[in-house]
Amino acid sequence: MNVFYAAFIPGLQNLIADVIKERLSDVKIHKLLDGAVLFETVTDYDKLNFFCFNNIFAVIDVIEHADSDVKPKTALEKHIKTVVKNNSACDVICNNNKKIRTFRIVASAENIPAAIDEKIRADAEIYISRFSGLNVNRSLPDTEFWFLFRSEKNQNNLSVFMKRLTLRPSWEKTLHKGELPPPFAWTLCRLARLVHSDTVMDPFCGYGSIPDAALKHFHIKKFIACDNNREAALYTKARFNKRKKEDLVFYESDFSALLSFVAEQSVDAIVTDPPWGEYREINKSAFYKEMFDVFHKLLKEGGRVVLLCANNDDFLKDVPESFKLESRTPILLSGKKAAVFQFIVNTM
Repeated sequence: MNVFYAAFIPGLQNLIADVIKERLSDVKIHKLLDGAVLFETVTDYDKLNFFCFNNIFAVIDVIEHADSDVKPKTALEKHIKTVVKNNSACDVICNNNKKIRTFRIVASAENIPAAIDEKIRADAEIYISRFSGLNVNRSLPDTEFWFLFRSEKNQNNLSVFMKRLTLRPSWEKTLHKGELPPPFAWTLCRLARLVHSDTVMDPFCGYGSIPDAALKHFHIKKFIACDNNREAALYTKARFNKRKKEDLVFYESDFSALLSFVAEQSVDAIVTDPPWGEYREINKSAFYKEMFDVFHKLLKEGGRVVLLCANNDDFLKDVPESFKLESRTPILLSGKKAAVFQFIVNTM
């Protein structure tokens, strides 16, 4: 059996649990946490085929701490000493593809890098190197071995020893300002219950994360994207010009002009991240009223809307009665409190 620790946007744990159970018939979820899940399956990593996770790790060892007052540094160092003392290798440490030649150790407490005793770190590096055949590279390694500590409400605190399997830079280092991480864009599309035959729209597509997820993973036959930011528009046009299929229509314009280009009641779903005062000033009440007026005219009867916005009640007062709120899910995105709102439309 394989045990994995996967990280995702905090607040989405119920959706994540549903996705895991849907994809893996044999899965056993050991821990469902805010922003992470610990699960077991016979399926190997290269066949998991998940698009909702920021990072996935192969779990080597887990310790639950009954003492709620245990200090993160103490817990991490104790766990490292236990691993080294037992002197037992496992497949996760030993099995690495030929491209992986170097590693480093990462200590993390509550999602923040943790300082640990240098001798304890060095002992762990020797231990891992001996069994894996990998060399230590603390600057630019091919892989990472993590000792992670989490404190949990109403549960024992947790420390996990694991190897990182997603070998790429963090999304924060590779995305444009305001661009949604691809796993989160996939999640928004999933919440919209997209199917192949849908006509889907993102009136504030920015750098194209949502249309990319919809076309790539949900195989949408027609996606209408729009943005009035020149820099984002140029990037998105170039991004989708590489596609051979003509399943994306892009308009470089303000969302209000869409009524001139798109037939009324022709859109099945809108999935979007509209401005909500983070990166551009807006007259919020007027902006959202106009936005929903445009949505109302473009959406079919029973159309769906999934959008990201600030998590406050002020936003909801500008939503007309024709939009029924199905759910509101508070999340934490790049350290900012937000919420995912799901609506269904009655245009009659």
